[in-house]
Amino acid sequence: MQKELIERAFRAESGALAAATAGLSDEEWARATRCEPWAVAELLAHVRVAVGRVVDMLAAPEPDRATVTAVGYYRPDERFDAATNSARIALAREAAGADPAGEFERTWREVAARFDAESDRRVVRTRHGDPMLLTEFMVTRVVELAVHGLDLADALDRPAWLTEQASDVLEALLLTGADGPSVRAALGWDRATFLRKATGRAALDAAEQAEVERAGITWLTLG
Repeated sequence: MQKELIERAFRAESGALAAATAGLSDEEWARATRCEPWAVAELLAHVRVAVGRVVDMLAAPEPDRATVTAVGYYRPDERFDAATNSARIALAREAAGADPAGEFERTWREVAARFDAESDRRVVRTRHGDPMLLTEFMVTRVVELAVHGLDLADALDRPAWLTEQASDVLEALLLTGADGPSVRAALGWDRATFLRKATGRAALDAAEQAEVERAGITWLTLG
């Protein structure tokens, strides 16, 4: 996937999330989300931490070559086990400061600038030890932004703000045998519905399951 497309998706989805969470009330920050036990403030902190990992990764030594793709990053192993999930929950709770929206705004803009300055051949190592192209890792950051953007929109009782740019990147990641618009047209889904169904946030009926399987969907393991 071209670096420019990923950059646009990252900036668009980050900007949409920042705009949606700016000026939330104390009551809204404290609302429960489907990502239990996080409240809205803690879930946004999780997204900020996940996005901000790019800065430390770029400061570390560069691996010789990339061996893991964005799809491979979501393989079902210890990164999604109980111990790792417990640590992930605790970190987000600790990171939820007094200004969640402002901290997210500063983080995503720094990461966008750093990503823009790097080559499309830049290799990084994730905290799980995966050597990946930075572009592939940034696809996973778009996943974090878009999927948790749906979680936050639902918690806040707002329409989904999923951007076309992020949706295009995710549909390219998730569909191997067809393009997103064709699959969505066959099922009568909009972009947000596709992402909800493809990530288990909305149930598939038998006909929908058959159609997405026919299309060649990739199921990601998500924490």
